[in-house]
Amino acid sequence: MNVAGRSWPLAALLAALAMLGPFSVDMYLPAFPAIGREFAASPIALQQTLSAYLFGFAFMMLWHGALSDALGRRPIVIGSLAVYALATLGCAIAGNIESLWLFRAVQGLSAGAGVVVGRAIVRDRFHGADAQRVMSQITLFFGVAPAVAPILGGLILNALGWRAMFWVLLALVLGLIVWAAKSLPETLPKEARQTLHPRALARNYRTVLLRIDFLLLAMIPAFNFCAFFLYIASAPVFIIDLLRLSSLSFAWLFVPMIFGIMAGATLSGRLAGRISPLRQIRLGYALMAAGSAVNLAVCGFLPPGVPWNVLPITIFTMGSSLVMPSVTLFLLDLFPAFRGMASSVQGFLQFTLSAVVAGTVAPFVSRSLTMLALGMAGFTLAGFALWLVYQRRARTQLKGWQP
Repeated sequence: MNVAGRSWPLAALLAALAMLGPFSVDMYLPAFPAIGREFAASPIALQQTLSAYLFGFAFMMLWHGALSDALGRRPIVIGSLAVYALATLGCAIAGNIESLWLFRAVQGLSAGAGVVVGRAIVRDRFHGADAQRVMSQITLFFGVAPAVAPILGGLILNALGWRAMFWVLLALVLGLIVWAAKSLPETLPKEARQTLHPRALARNYRTVLLRIDFLLLAMIPAFNFCAFFLYIASAPVFIIDLLRLSSLSFAWLFVPMIFGIMAGATLSGRLAGRISPLRQIRLGYALMAAGSAVNLAVCGFLPPGVPWNVLPITIFTMGSSLVMPSVTLFLLDLFPAFRGMASSVQGFLQFTLSAVVAGTVAPFVSRSLTMLALGMAGFTLAGFALWLVYQRRARTQLKGWQP
């Protein structure tokens, strides 16, 4: 059996672990009005349940990788799942909006371990084109979650109420704990582990954060992600207010978006080893630019409606999925001795930026479809500019990747 075939079970598990993130965000978005009515909470207070989760997610991402570099991959993943289960129980029984803020923050603190440690596990076990293929397999599985989560959330909301969403999440995470306990491998041998001594940690974090190439590579996927995260954070307004659809129509945003992610991931896996990562990144940015341009044209010349207001997002996310695996591998290869920490810092930067965008940029640009499209184009240009700067700085290192 080839490497790609053997990697599918591990890719499915790592993707399922990473799915906690989008399920925790997307599943409860349709419930905002119901939660607001029960707790007499303002739209800003409801938005803060999302920001609290994202800030917790971003902060703890800074530590998941360092802990896994020192204690091993398995203990951090399984321990984080247990904490997430307790936080989800708290969300399900919350008696006021302040309690929901607290438990959402704890969910965020524990949900990121699968993303951070999963990337380190892939790089521990696979190399070169095989690593790119496995990253693409994970993205393919992972892409199902944001499409399914809001649809499932809408169905649960209408049938059982908003609290049932968190009971379903609790059942899912308990299943993940059992699966990970049985099947998650430990890929970091004891002799390769790092110390948790504060001085050593400070030195390693300083090494990562002061490397300009790392910061450039870390912010590229962060800007790319924020370009379409604007639509996720603004989903209730985008779907209900701007497109004038019902609360059961979130699939109109999420299904095309995730189809693009999955199509891009599939193409990335097929191109691995056939064309260079540099050519794949260029192709990805060409698709992202096309999606942004079509989006602006649609907003300028067509009335609000589906499918034309969501198809450009499909093109964009397909391109983003082509860029992400190669950039991530470039980033992890900068620090072979502490890949977990490098993955942590990248995740921290990405989701801190996402939290800021959710609380500041998204409410501003969600006033109109054109402003949302301009926001997507702006973040795309920012990410591409950083990629050009990185290429110029790292020309010597990248020569071996040229076609």
